Amino acid sequence: MVEYKIDKTDRRILQMLEENARTSVKDIAEANFMSSPAVANRIRRMESTNLIKNYYADIDYSAMGYVVKAFINLEVKPEDKSEFYPFIEKIPNVVQCDCVTGDYSMLIQASYKRPEELDHLVNELQKFGRTKTEIAFSTPIEHRPIPVHETEDDEDDDKKAR
Repeated sequence: MVEYKIDKTDRRILQMLEENARTSVKDIAEANFMSSPAVANRIRRMESTNLIKNYYADIDYSAMGYVVKAFINLEVKPEDKSEFYPFIEKIPNVVQCDCVTGDYSMLIQASYKRPEELDHLVNELQKFGRTKTEIAFSTPIEHRPIPVHETEDDEDDDKKAR
């Protein structure tokens, strides 16, 4: 992967895309006092270096009946991870799986329509190790972008440009 040093303008572009991935290049260009081709070129560079990895719709799964949102802690031995990773990738209801520190090695987020479906997944996971499952009652803060703040390097770049 090629390293890409982002500047203040890139941060503003990223912030706009994080807030709404469907923001047009034209709107981003106008907000940043740039031409559309210049913005498109910056976005392509950020995509080619995987700074921007994907664009996706933020879907309300509960509106589609997926009302059981669970977080499953799983203790997987290091030697079992090569078998676990392909297994978990095939489970369509798994929204995210992270390697974590602490008493468990994996944190899995899954959504199901019924508790019985979640129970089936947990039973399957127990072949890899001990589990602890928590079901979310509500989500007061949904997925939200992290502010892409300016850094001291950006200020140094501004001084050099003057």
